[in-house]
Amino acid sequence: MGEKSKKIKANDSALSKKEFSKGDLAVYPAHGVGYIESIESKEINGDTLNFYMMKIVENGMVIMIPTANVESVGLREVIPETEVPEVYKVMQAKAQGADNQTWNRRYREYMDKIKTGSIYDVAEVFRDLFQLKIEKDLSFGERKLLDTAQNLLVQELSTAKDIDEKEMMQEIENLFN
Repeated sequence: MGEKSKKIKANDSALSKKEFSKGDLAVYPAHGVGYIESIESKEINGDTLNFYMMKIVENGMVIMIPTANVESVGLREVIPETEVPEVYKVMQAKAQGADNQTWNRRYREYMDKIKTGSIYDVAEVFRDLFQLKIEKDLSFGERKLLDTAQNLLVQELSTAKDIDEKEMMQEIENLFN
């Protein structure tokens, strides 16, 4: 996978100035890891704007992201491999007492965390729902959120560690055993 080596270089430059190049890996909140396929100019209301055309790895969806709005939409680099242990620490911590809230309040809070795009927030959602699932049945919405958080974590962590997603899922499962 030659694309993986590009990611390492992208981490250095994109973190400091939030610019991406064609072929760079990035994370789009709530959608996961994707590649910058191209940078295109489009005329909108008489103004010419530049857009990153990002293809999400999991489902092939293409997202147009204005280059001027990278920070506000939450587009960011894949975390470096050195940060993976910190994400593991978040997942291994005790859940934050969400079980005394109604399922719809938990759902809203968890969805808001997933939308931040922070892998640490996604790890918290996964941890809390995974631990809650052990104690009681999750609502349909919570099960979907657990799956979403798991997919986002597996995608980004496997990319950061340059390992297969199945292998990454096994590592995550081992954290809870």
